[in-house]
Amino acid sequence: MTNGSCLCGKITYKVSGSLRPVVACHCQQCRKTSGHHVAATSALREDIKIQGNVSWYASSSDARRGFCGTCGSQLFWDGPGSHLSIFAGTLDTPTHLKLAGHIFCTDKGDYYDLTDNLPCADADDPKLTTQVKD
Repeated sequence: MTNGSCLCGKITYKVSGSLRPVVACHCQQCRKTSGHHVAATSALREDIKIQGNVSWYASSSDARRGFCGTCGSQLFWDGPGSHLSIFAGTLDTPTHLKLAGHIFCTDKGDYYDLTDNLPCADADDPKLTTQVKD
């Protein structure tokens, strides 16, 4: 069981199943919503139990972002498929997760470099993410 929450604690969640390794997304939407890039894991939707009222923002025609309406913590990215992405920083530690790679690297900010030698995809990479079209 892995637990997580927003900053103020009004939204909590539990993940009963396994979590995918963390992937850093450098797309413009992630950078604009977080102020940097987003580091996210994911789990099967049925393995995640959320308590509290998540506010949802439709950030594109096929995805939305879940956050706390009180403290503003970004918690989830919800796109097509069987998994829900979870912002790794909202998980209680220790997570035992590792960063597996980067996506949308061509969109990254010009003020930082990617120097960790992990895989770096120009756009989405199905080998790294669990974004699946049903």
